[in-house]
Amino acid sequence: MAIKGLGKIDQNYDGKSVRVGILHARWNAEIIDALVAGAIKKLKEFNVPEENIIVESVPGSYELPYGTKKMFEKYNLDVIIPIGCLIKGSTMHFEYICESVTNQLMKLQFELHKPIIFGVLTCLTEEQALQRAGILPGMHNHGEDWGACAVEMVTKWYQQ
Repeated sequence: MAIKGLGKIDQNYDGKSVRVGILHARWNAEIIDALVAGAIKKLKEFNVPEENIIVESVPGSYELPYGTKKMFEKYNLDVIIPIGCLIKGSTMHFEYICESVTNQLMKLQFELHKPIIFGVLTCLTEEQALQRAGILPGMHNHGEDWGACAVEMVTKWYQQ
């Protein structure tokens, strides 16, 4: 199965003044590390200075919404990319966490009036997560999409 990325994006977006937070969960570290690296790589390609990229962590994906809110309060950020990886197990835990995190991150965007990029993988298998993190050969790292999306959302929509 091919995992496609964001597609064509206007490469003229300039992130030189964009301040980005990356907040990542610590579960599934191999996958998370690859996604964070992909996001940072793409942010730098869009001219976001390294000193404008703040990286913090929380224990798991369930803590991402609260951590995102606190990160906006702590730093002067334009956008945050919360990054997590949820892989379905044999209980309902996966469904509860996926729905809770997704709904709260969406809600936070409107409460805080700031863009929040949805960087949470919700995968049925570990293989799907490895594919989406670009770890398996020939697959695309979705962290890169999230980095590009962050710059676009700030420069096109937020900083108007």
